[in-house]
Amino acid sequence: MVIGAQWGDEGKGKIVDFLAENADIVVRFNGGNNAGHTVKADGRTYKLHLLPSGVVRNKMVVIGNGVVVDPKILLEEMEMLRGMGYEPNLALSDRAHVIMHYHRLFDSVADKMGKIGTTGRGVGPAYSDKAKRTEALRVIDFVGNNFKERIVSILESKRHDLEKAGIIKNQKDFDAYKASLISEYEGYAEIIRPYVSDTVYIINEAIDEGKNVVFEGAQGTLLDVDHGTYPYVTSSSTCAGGACTGAGVGPGKIKRVAGVAKAYTTRVGEGPFPTELHGEEGEALRNAGSEYGTTTGRARRCGWLDLVILKYAKLVNGITDLAITKLDVLSGMKKIKICVAYEIDGKRTDRFPSSFEALEKAKPVYIEADGWQKWSAKEAKAVVKKGIRGLPENAQKYLKLIEELTGIPVSIVSIGPGRDETIIV
Repeated sequence: MVIGAQWGDEGKGKIVDFLAENADIVVRFNGGNNAGHTVKADGRTYKLHLLPSGVVRNKMVVIGNGVVVDPKILLEEMEMLRGMGYEPNLALSDRAHVIMHYHRLFDSVADKMGKIGTTGRGVGPAYSDKAKRTEALRVIDFVGNNFKERIVSILESKRHDLEKAGIIKNQKDFDAYKASLISEYEGYAEIIRPYVSDTVYIINEAIDEGKNVVFEGAQGTLLDVDHGTYPYVTSSSTCAGGACTGAGVGPGKIKRVAGVAKAYTTRVGEGPFPTELHGEEGEALRNAGSEYGTTTGRARRCGWLDLVILKYAKLVNGITDLAITKLDVLSGMKKIKICVAYEIDGKRTDRFPSSFEALEKAKPVYIEADGWQKWSAKEAKAVVKKGIRGLPENAQKYLKLIEELTGIPVSIVSIGPGRDETIIV
């Protein structure tokens, strides 16, 4: 299982793609197209939003029941991959929920009213409908014979909301919107229908047969709806437990949990961020790491590595291995800071607070590590050939410090975006 150990954007796509070389199936279990995974391979860059990263390894990929799926985006993504020479071997869960056009509109309206930094992709409203139960549309209903009847019933329930959002004004508008929506989504359903199956059986049978299955998480631990920096979170379970419910497997079947963390910390959108760097320092880190979102292009906020977060992520996910990404971004710095604790109201703590207000007041307690010289892309290839001992001594010390202070072994180190810029420790 590959989990984001920070606020998302940790480089999970690259790590999943790397691990997928020896996988039989790669499974996505949460979120929607509000997530973006970038994979660089064979001189190409692939930007994925719904399909698991293993798709560019020509592996079987599964979109599990915990995902909310925008059929328009899914079909566009599949077509994009076909244009690049890949035919997606996809199984889409019949239990997954569908993002409809109105979900995207509701999302944009809601974010303007209560600014929490949503991507506006309709993910939150789709999960709200799922929890509400009476106004949700599952894939099995979407591709079934009763789709039209079901969507008419849902739209009647949502009529007031559609009027409030300014989507319709009168009966004529409502009838036109209903007809347009049915026509559009019936077209999507026709194309998607052959890919739909009960993926719970596919995944569990594969595991029972001894096949290698990689679970790909979207977003990160601190965006989990239960364990993240609520309310500045996503609407799904991004932690390890989310894979069990979002894919339909028992926890005993998960053998290893790889937590992916950048060698520093970033977050997108609103919410507290104790180690955030402002001004020139933050801008320099952002530019060095090309920290702009895959899905929205938004500039990411950047700060020093926060080990309070990593230890918390270890706790709630059962992380067995760390994959440290973007170590190369820190090269060339003379001194590097690491947050080991917070000071809140004059008291030191190494626990991540559940209180939003407490986290806003948290002052990072830092230790300092010596930096190392900058290396070129050519030198990076030579480093990988030598393995972990090919890294500059202070870079090795930095990784060792992370291991010692978190109690998690560093198993993978990424020193560039390419597959061949990855070190197995």
